[in-house]
Amino acid sequence: MNSLSWPVVLADGEVVLRPIKLRDQRVWREVNRRNRDWLRPWEATIPPPTPSGPVAHRPTYRQMVRHLRAEAGAGRMLPFVIEYQGRLVGQLTVAGITWGSMCSGHVGYWVDAGVAGRGVMPTAVALVVDHCFRTVGLHRVEVCIRPENRPSRRVVEKLGFREEGIRPRYLHIDGAWRDHLVFALTAEEVPDGLLARWHRARSREARRAGGPAGAPGNPAERPGN
Repeated sequence: MNSLSWPVVLADGEVVLRPIKLRDQRVWREVNRRNRDWLRPWEATIPPPTPSGPVAHRPTYRQMVRHLRAEAGAGRMLPFVIEYQGRLVGQLTVAGITWGSMCSGHVGYWVDAGVAGRGVMPTAVALVVDHCFRTVGLHRVEVCIRPENRPSRRVVEKLGFREEGIRPRYLHIDGAWRDHLVFALTAEEVPDGLLARWHRARSREARRAGGPAGAPGNPAERPGN
């Protein structure tokens, strides 16, 4: 990852992605608490320890942020919070960034149920995929989703990700090893950018609904702080 790739702030209209910070703790915890029932079925959990393995504990918020920052500094992760209309409403992380002959990473995200359905998450994912392809230099981005998670699947379907198949018992989620569907895009599939594709799809959807298509937001990319 080149030195200009992180930290960075990405924005399109009222949706902003910025680096997660220690001072976000109070708001981050409040949003998480309010969305406990909404998020629990899709949230990663710690599996039971094996006889020879270490005992793992869920990190505190401060430990989580420090880990994310260290991984970002090492070029293995892009940890963002999502803001909508000026308030924190979720989190999006590009993790598992691999270079060499792969040049790939995977995206994970969650959003406040109160803003679901407003296009916040597709916009956030489109912003980060364009950043990964155009600035960071990745070739492939994937998103792994539980088959039962219809809201999250709708995000990647709206954006035109390819469904590649299932990974059995892929991640420990909500207390058990869960199957995940794999969705992916490569840079060649979105030569004009994923955000531009998303804006066109929203305009078509608005026209079909009989309302004004609306002008797309102004995407912006600037160094973080």
